[in-house]
Amino acid sequence: MVNQSNVLEFVLLGFPGVPGNFHIAISMSFFVIYNIALFSNGIALILIILQAHLHQPMYIIVANLALYDFLFDTFTLPKIIAKYWFGDGSLSFMTCFFQMFFVHTLGSLDSLTVMLMAIDRFVAICRPLHYSSIITNKVVMVICFIFCLIASLISLAITILGARMPYCGPNKIKNCFCAFSSVVGLSCVDPLPIRHIAFTIAFLTHSLPLSFIIFSYIVIIWKIRKRAHVENWHKVFYTCTTHWIVIFLYFVPRLVVYTYYQFQEISNADVNVFLTCIYTFVPHFTSPIIYCLRTEEIKKSVKKIFRKTISQSM
Repeated sequence: MVNQSNVLEFVLLGFPGVPGNFHIAISMSFFVIYNIALFSNGIALILIILQAHLHQPMYIIVANLALYDFLFDTFTLPKIIAKYWFGDGSLSFMTCFFQMFFVHTLGSLDSLTVMLMAIDRFVAICRPLHYSSIITNKVVMVICFIFCLIASLISLAITILGARMPYCGPNKIKNCFCAFSSVVGLSCVDPLPIRHIAFTIAFLTHSLPLSFIIFSYIVIIWKIRKRAHVENWHKVFYTCTTHWIVIFLYFVPRLVVYTYYQFQEISNADVNVFLTCIYTFVPHFTSPIIYCLRTEEIKKSVKKIFRKTISQSM
């Protein structure tokens, strides 16, 4: 990662075309999103760590997803909030690419972890008698570690591709963080070839897990239909809908935008940034809320802690 350019720092613009009188609303929106994401993911992490009955493979996966989202928002949102509040939107050359590395690592981990959720549900529904021997806490932790290595290597390759490009100016990034596509667009040379390489890597990183997820849930739905005579089949289906909502939030907007970018550039920078924020930040604070509202074990744990807190305060 050698700086082959005259650029020593980059400046985040956030929404570059939005008038100044809207900046307070934008910054407060980011602040609220950040706090909701920290609170919801933090509560999910604390509950799963402290409640022994939640030390199960599925909840370990949820905890990992909450941790990745917590870290992603912490690496990105404070800086863009500082830009709007204090005018401090500058990042050094190396800091920008370090942020890019973590952004793409954690984004890849989101996709791989949601796929792991689908694997867990697939085994639980299709091989229920063998579930406890196939999916164990140790197996899940090993898989999560392997996924971290894979995501780090993918992100390192993308980051090195971007860092080796020459940058002569301008240095203003039309985004809320140092994303690859936004940064390499400032290069002195044509970024199109390297963008295609990065797109292929990113698209495979997200589309391959999604393909497996779709296949697994086709099999799951088929199994559920075969068990239509079983009394609690609707409970199984209800549990799966929670995962489908999370899958939709993480994958669909991202892949639609990625694919659209390959055929046509979005000319309006503010629309581009808004779409990036939608598929990046919205899933981070909605998915733990979805799990807390739609997962009985977590709901029971929240109610138990809430009642205990109220009783101690009275």
